[in-house]
Amino acid sequence: MTLNCTICPRNCNVDRNEKASGYCRTKNGFFISSITVHHGEEPPISGSKGICNVFFAHCNLQCIYCQNFQISDNKNPADKFELSFEETINQIKKILDSGINILGFVSPSHFVEQMIQIIKELNQQKYFPTIVYNTNGYDKIETLQKLEKYVDIYLPDLKYSDSEIAKKYSGAKDYPQIAFEAIKEMHRQKDDLLYTNRDGYAESGMIIRHLVLPNHIENSLNILRFIANEISQDIHVSLMSQYYPTANAFNFSEISRTLNQNEYKKVVAEMKKLNLNNGWIQELSSNDFYKPDFEKEKPFE
Repeated sequence: MTLNCTICPRNCNVDRNEKASGYCRTKNGFFISSITVHHGEEPPISGSKGICNVFFAHCNLQCIYCQNFQISDNKNPADKFELSFEETINQIKKILDSGINILGFVSPSHFVEQMIQIIKELNQQKYFPTIVYNTNGYDKIETLQKLEKYVDIYLPDLKYSDSEIAKKYSGAKDYPQIAFEAIKEMHRQKDDLLYTNRDGYAESGMIIRHLVLPNHIENSLNILRFIANEISQDIHVSLMSQYYPTANAFNFSEISRTLNQNEYKKVVAEMKKLNLNNGWIQELSSNDFYKPDFEKEKPFE
């Protein structure tokens, strides 16, 4: 494990062997809030069986509207989420043995080294699942380059095109700059196509997600324009309407409600105008269905 952590764009340069003093407030180790079957991802990711998702604790962003706030808030003690390496591997194997052969790592940017350890150990034990890197997009190019031989599918968020919004809601004014370059690197590795097997499961490629925020439609329009003009019109895009205000979001009146129909229609229309025809558009009512509770053994049930 690195002694001077610069694995993510925060570049804290702290010794995570000693104490949890960096931005993410986690030490070296396996701080995992949930290892569970999840059916709520895009169709070629979840398929009919679901995906084995490993949800890491804490995050290198602190989005005030995060739907996974129970596990992502860096102010919460991380120790309660710590697992041994053996327990981590055994829990994953149990799900893979049930017939699921796709493994996702959620919010992995600050736990990339642990993620690689898990993949290597699974391969050593003759498990070779399709690997999904499910990230907020706030990733360093150098780190992504280390992942090239391990990750089959990149599943990044692309949250902001506006640095002031990024600073206000996620404490990362440099998010657009960082994420745009990260997306370009992921695209370099995977190109446009999303390859699926006979059962409809994705085996290689990338999907870019964008969550539309109320009262910030121009941000979304610029995100779609970036994808079409700087990445590819053929890339798969997952446009999400599932935003709902969690407790902290009510401190910001402009995002203290769900999307309305007129807002979402404008974004969907721009997506079609830009010929971003590969991917998925969520129903506006989706905000009623994506409310995990990580106090439960099965957070999405």
